[in-house]
Amino acid sequence: MIQDIEPHILNNSYDPNKQPQADSLIFSFRKRSVLVTEDFTFPTYAQMPAEAEYIYLFSLDDRDCFLIKHHVRLEGYYYEDVWNLRNDDEDFAPYLLAVVTAYSLSNWYRHNRYCGYCGVETTLADDERAIVCPHCGNRIYPRLNPAVIVGVMHGDEILITKYAQGYGHNALIAGFVEIGETLEQTVAREVMEEVGLKVKNIRYYKSQPWGFVDDILMGFYCVVDGDTKIKLDTSELKKGVWTKREDIHLQPDHLSLTNEMMEMFQKGLIDESYCD
Repeated sequence: MIQDIEPHILNNSYDPNKQPQADSLIFSFRKRSVLVTEDFTFPTYAQMPAEAEYIYLFSLDDRDCFLIKHHVRLEGYYYEDVWNLRNDDEDFAPYLLAVVTAYSLSNWYRHNRYCGYCGVETTLADDERAIVCPHCGNRIYPRLNPAVIVGVMHGDEILITKYAQGYGHNALIAGFVEIGETLEQTVAREVMEEVGLKVKNIRYYKSQPWGFVDDILMGFYCVVDGDTKIKLDTSELKKGVWTKREDIHLQPDHLSLTNEMMEMFQKGLIDESYCD
């Protein structure tokens, strides 16, 4: 999955006193695009124009990574959609996690330039990764959107879906956690809303950061409870079918929790007994 970059380490401990060094990686974003070369390398501080401003993000192994506050132009570099960097290249894997995490943080900084309480321009905290209003003291922390991925099983079949819009490959039931509900309640609600099925024996599997859209994904398996007839919500899905292990078509890369959960079922490493 996208976070599996061992033996590399992304250390997101915040240090507001760090200053960029010549080999520090610099991420420059323009909306949802990042400055990169055609072979997916990112610029360093040594290549940056003078008098630019930076925010420390995290370290990747022994290299510090910074966000430049204003997008720049560099010869040999261009702005590429972050989603287009998604690939299975093992050598690029740590950089993909880094750029996606940097993109999420960049959006957070950009969306909180002004205080939501009083409208005053905000500043950066000097003691932690936070944004502070100098007028009313409001503190703003990076926000994650919790969402569930659900593998609904029935015997040797699992419910495979495709979204009505957006990502076009096979997926599982997915949805965001609503205020006031548990993760297990989210699982049951999303399955009922999207395919009209009741489920039981809900069991947690694994989690995943998904900085493309500021999500933290939590995977669950469960078993259909009673009627197996699918009633598809076509506003959310264009496909929802019971699929045998041997008929599962995986996603084209191995970055997502969804793909791993489908693959675990496909290989027989997960079955209904997992939820007993």
